[in-house]
Amino acid sequence: MSLKDRITEDMKDALRARQSERLGTIRMLLAACKQKEVDERIVLDDAAVIGLVDKLIKQRKDSINAFAQAGRTDLVDKESAEVRVLEAYLPQRLSEAQIADEVARIVAQTGAAGPGDMGKVMAAAKAQLAGKAEMALVSAAVKRALAQ
Repeated sequence: MSLKDRITEDMKDALRARQSERLGTIRMLLAACKQKEVDERIVLDDAAVIGLVDKLIKQRKDSINAFAQAGRTDLVDKESAEVRVLEAYLPQRLSEAQIADEVARIVAQTGAAGPGDMGKVMAAAKAQLAGKAEMALVSAAVKRALAQ
């Protein structure tokens, strides 16, 4: 079963269980998937869906920070609940040590030698670690690896 099929089944389950908050989040995710498919005239595979979920989680976390600064705890709670629902569709994340190991391997593969090669390393890292690790942590690991 593909990830998109699993999300559709979860939407049906949430509808049957009358879980309105969860249902709204899943519908938003499916709408984003459909929008991307229509815009780019493609059928999303699991990797693309994971990338989209990552993007939506990042948007929610940015909103949480803005709402927290504004003192809107009601909206912080709503966005946090959406993040929890969306995180269920991500694969197990790599730890910081695992990210550092992967980045070291990618640096060795690409032959990167200094901070000027960060773009080359990040492109390779994004291709290999998309959905498996948060890109902010990958970027920090790449900076540390290239600074040595």
